[in-house]
Order: sequence, then C-alpha cells, then structure tokens
Amino acid sequence: MEFKQGDRVRIEKNGTVYEGKVMPSMEGYITIKMKSGYNAGFSIDKVKITPLENNGEAENGDNGGGKRQKESRAKKEKVSKPGLPKISILSTGGTIASKIDYRTGAVTSQFTADDILAAIPELKEIADFKGRVISSILSENMDPDSWQNLAKAVVEEIEAGADGIIITHGTDTMMYSAAALSFMIETPVPIVFVGSQRSADRPSSDNAMNAICAAKVAISDIAEVVVVMHGTSSDDFCEIHRGTKVRKMHTSRRDAFKSLNSLPVGTVDYGTGEIETFIDYTRRGEKSLKFKPGMEPKCALVKFTPGADPAVLDYYRNNGYKGLVIEGTGLGHVSTKWIPFIRKAVDAKMPVIVTSQCLNGRICDRVYDTGRDMLKAGAIEGEDTLPETALVKLMWVLGQTDDFEKAIIMLKEDLSGEISECTHR
Repeated sequence: MEFKQGDRVRIEKNGTVYEGKVMPSMEGYITIKMKSGYNAGFSIDKVKITPLENNGEAENGDNGGGKRQKESRAKKEKVSKPGLPKISILSTGGTIASKIDYRTGAVTSQFTADDILAAIPELKEIADFKGRVISSILSENMDPDSWQNLAKAVVEEIEAGADGIIITHGTDTMMYSAAALSFMIETPVPIVFVGSQRSADRPSSDNAMNAICAAKVAISDIAEVVVVMHGTSSDDFCEIHRGTKVRKMHTSRRDAFKSLNSLPVGTVDYGTGEIETFIDYTRRGEKSLKFKPGMEPKCALVKFTPGADPAVLDYYRNNGYKGLVIEGTGLGHVSTKWIPFIRKAVDAKMPVIVTSQCLNGRICDRVYDTGRDMLKAGAIEGEDTLPETALVKLMWVLGQTDDFEKAIIMLKEDLSGEISECTHR
C-alpha cells in the first residue's frame, strides 16, 4: 500500500473504521489525525489501510474545485455589513493562528489574519475587519525589535482610522508584548491581545471564543492595551486583563491568564457579548495617540535562589548590560552577600529594580535589615510590579533616556498601570 505524510486514509480494525490524515509515525505503525482533532495510532500489520481519492487535494473531502469554491466564498464572506466599526487584526503567529504541520506532526504558525476571519465567520457580524500579517512566529521568538515593529504597525493602523486593534499572539510571551506596547503607545482606541492555548484543529480549542470576545472589547470603550483570554475552563466568559498586570499562570489550561495584584479590567460574556468592568480604565478618545518607541535590549531578569553566586551581577555589569531586575524572595530580599554587588552595579549607573518571586503582593524592603541595606545600596523597590513587566519597563525607560537620575525617577513612577495604588488579591 502506498501512502505518505499528509495523505488521507481509511483504516479498518475489528469492524471499526477510522479516517484521517497521516502523521509522522514510527516504523511499522501509522498515526492519523482524525476530524475530531484526536490522533490514533495503529500497527500496520493489524489493520486494513485504504488511501482516499483526494490525496494532494483539499482537506475534509474537498476536491480542488471545492477548495477554490471555499476560498471564493471566504472572500465574499469577509465583506462586513456597512456602518460597522473598523478593526485591524494584526497577526504575529502563535497557536491561535496555527495548524498541524503534517511533515512533523507539530503545531506550526501558518495562518494569516484573513485565515482567522474565514475560520471564525461570526467576527464579520461584529466589525469591518482588515487583516495584516506582522510576523508568523511562535511567541518564544519575539524580542524587543519585534515589539517595536508591532507597536509601529499598531500606530499606523490607528492613524489610518482603525477604531480598534486586535493582535493575535502566542500565549507564552504575550504578557511581555502587552507590557511593551503599554509603555510605547498612548492610545485613543482599544488595543487587544488575544491568543489560544489549543490549536484550531483540537476539539477543545479556545481560539474562536477568545477571538470573538476580543472583537467585542476592540469595539468597546476600553482604550488601553489589554489581554483577552478565557476566564474559566468552560466556554462562559473571557477576562479582560490590563497589559501590565497579566501573567500566564498555567502551561495548558484555557484559563491560564490571570490578573495579579489587580482585579481584571472586566469580563466579556460569550453568550451575550456584554462587558462588565471592575476597575477604572482609560476610555475611548480620552487620550491622543502618542508613540514612544525605543527599547534597550541589554537588560536582564535575575532570579535569586538560596546560595546563588552574586558574581552573576558582575557578569552583567562587565558585559555591557544597562540595567537589572532582581526577582527576590518574599518582600523582595536577597542574601547579604549580594548587597555589595548591587552597590557596584548602581555605582556603574545600572538601575537595579527588586521584585518578588511571590508575584502576589507588594515589595517592602524596609521591614528587615537586608532590605534596608539593599535600599542603601541603591536598589529600587518595584512595588507590586510583576517581574516580567518590570523588565520590559526597564528596557523601555532606558530606551527613552541616557540620564541615570531621570531613569531612576521614571522607574519609580507608575507609567502605565504597572504599580497599583492599592494591591488587590
């Protein structure tokens, strides 16, 4: 029998029939991905395998003509109703824009923004969408240059008249990108990051619900950089998280994203589309568009652990790094052995921000002697800023000024909601 990866086959075993696409398999076995989204593996010598006729053609039984008809229909369906808000979808890749690569069996970023619109036709009832591909990468490949390119594209779309922006993004580093745009852009319209924990070909995919809820926020009055993702493991509502207060807290759950040291901005009911808000937020049109690019990539986030060698701080100081964030214990502490090394970094005009590994709660280095000594050495309390947000803030501040004293002042200020006046939760 002749079949190759990507071919559609029918497999018969003990009177049961299975159909799907051939995935990479061990010798002597065949693995297929079925329409349900699940995989099934079989020993080749124990089953009957029949290649289906449409190999090399479209998926799900389409012949070439059917595929062209679908593409034609998709183009027509993307024409939205007149008078709807104009929303730009900027695609960067990630699981929400992914599908199975049958060469490897892995999830790969291949969809464009237009593919997302075709896959989720409900979106055309919400707004008039314009798609633009910024990158097609998994989010671990994002970097400060990527953030600046993305921010520039967002500004261009707002200047061109977009009433809101949706950014599709991989979930692993979405919090970094959201924080970066929060510092770089003052926006008169919503800028909404959205992703999915599970790819579109899986039966438990969260991509459609997340995208629809994101669209509701993009046409709302919430003119901030926010992240919209599942609020629970069920398909009931999405949470709206401020871009500087959100963190991915689980590797695979659909409700992995949580607001820390703050309530969410609000929720979006998936059934009704209604938005309920919980905290104050910047409203549409309240601010004029301002773009403040500039990122200093030579900054580092260092996690303190018991017994860790403080010479790691010297490594960064001696290798051209411009600033450090230390993720300390509890209220923001490190070993007393680290304090002279912090002083050397500060004396070298390297800002050193201290945050907490606890994530929830606020830094206070005035309770214990170690903390007081850290402050005397020149460390900056990160208050209740998340470590990742503190790193991005440090990069952005040092991208705005070369003046050490001015940078210190900026780092102590709440610039984009990263420091709460009162810490929640």
